[in-house]
Amino acid sequence: MYRIPFDRVNWITSSFLIGTALIALVGLPVYLVKFGIDWFQFGMFAFYLTATMMSITVGYHRLFSHISFKAKWPVRLITLVFGACAFENSCLDWASDHRRHHKHVDHDDDPYDISKGFFWAHIGWLIFKLNPEPPMDNVNDLRKDKWVMWQHRFVQWIGLVVGLIIPTALGYVWNHYNGMNPWTGALGGFLIAGVARIVVAQHCTFFINSLCHTIGRQPYSSDHSARDSAIMAFLTFGEGYHNYHHEFQHDYRNGVKPWQWDPTKWTIWLLSKVGLVDGLRSVPDSRILLAEMRQARLTAEKHLAGLCAPDAGCARRACETAQEMIERLTANYHELEKAVAERVELSRGVLRHWQSETRHIVREIRRMASVQTA
Repeated sequence: MYRIPFDRVNWITSSFLIGTALIALVGLPVYLVKFGIDWFQFGMFAFYLTATMMSITVGYHRLFSHISFKAKWPVRLITLVFGACAFENSCLDWASDHRRHHKHVDHDDDPYDISKGFFWAHIGWLIFKLNPEPPMDNVNDLRKDKWVMWQHRFVQWIGLVVGLIIPTALGYVWNHYNGMNPWTGALGGFLIAGVARIVVAQHCTFFINSLCHTIGRQPYSSDHSARDSAIMAFLTFGEGYHNYHHEFQHDYRNGVKPWQWDPTKWTIWLLSKVGLVDGLRSVPDSRILLAEMRQARLTAEKHLAGLCAPDAGCARRACETAQEMIERLTANYHELEKAVAERVELSRGVLRHWQSETRHIVREIRRMASVQTA
């Protein structure tokens, strides 16, 4: 029988996570049934959720953890202030955990290692203290940043004042000046823009560590558990393209395709146009396609192995056709690999042709395999 290691329970963190979740699940429905919600309360929730999530994605994640671009002090300060409102610890702690996750993904030194289970990756690693506590020796660059260290010292106070007290006060003032019960407005501000927003922001973030290492596509690599999820990208302002991110972690983009939902990428790009950020780091299209072709070849070969197995009963011609397709894919891959190694610039037309052909080959072999097993 499993016994909870009470000596490892992080009581403060656990109490906060469980307490806010219970308040949101029980208190919020009661409030909405009794008092409803007006446009001001909804607007505060939307603003605070957007500001909090974007501060985690733009600031904590892509700026501070991966240094995927450089930012001037207004961007650094704003993302640190509203990042604190997520109550996901200081940027220094967050970046240290995240860098360790990338370095040791799916292994014991990964703080939210998915191989320890979905619950552990989602929230268990926060509830139970790591034993021993890992050293924070991977964020020495951030220790030199005065804004990061200021936030590290006062993160809980910043989160309390900006993330809970201010929306509560704004709800009070709004109702007071509109002739309504100010304490009802204060309670609404606390519950909706405060507690409920914190719970939503936290669990959306946590799902990247759990769900995006469990369900989704792996178009760039299957060497690790990270997966792409368009649904999670929508819920996390673009962070759901996690398979790409683990392959190219220093790219300021997560949704690298034009049609992929990545408001964080668009925000960083817009900030660069007004001079608030610069030094945007991105991966060349040729390297991205190379990763796609490598993974596509592995996928195709796996389907071919099942298609042409001795007991599969596959028609010889179908097997030969599949082999020819993989040979063509392999030849394209080696040609692109050579061009990347020699830093030869290839036209977008050539890259798009190879990409289209790669997807066609994988689709055809998958179709042939599905027909065979039907």
